[in-house]
Amino acid sequence: MNKGDLIDQLYEENNLTKRECREAIDTVVDAITEAVAEGEEVRLVDFGTFKPSPRKETVKRHPQTGEEIEVPAKVVPKFSPGKGFREATNNDLEVAKDSSGDLGIKKT
Repeated sequence: MNKGDLIDQLYEENNLTKRECREAIDTVVDAITEAVAEGEEVRLVDFGTFKPSPRKETVKRHPQTGEEIEVPAKVVPKFSPGKGFREATNNDLEVAKDSSGDLGIKKT
């Protein structure tokens, strides 16, 4: 599902125009983005928590040249799913191996 699909679903399930649905989704995403960018956590009960998360400075290697590259410390957004979201995912999906032995997902 992408943003357009989400707008379409919101439109089909509510008495709103597509423009209103697009604006509502944009407003929610912008509010979450702004809050996390200001260092706040955004908790949506049963869905999850968006929060800023610090990353340590580290040294990586360039895969072709082997040259060491210093990656500076930074703050990145992090999402932790809530209990309701985790349970819904776990109840509706299960792990399955494909023919090559790689893990995949299938509906139950």
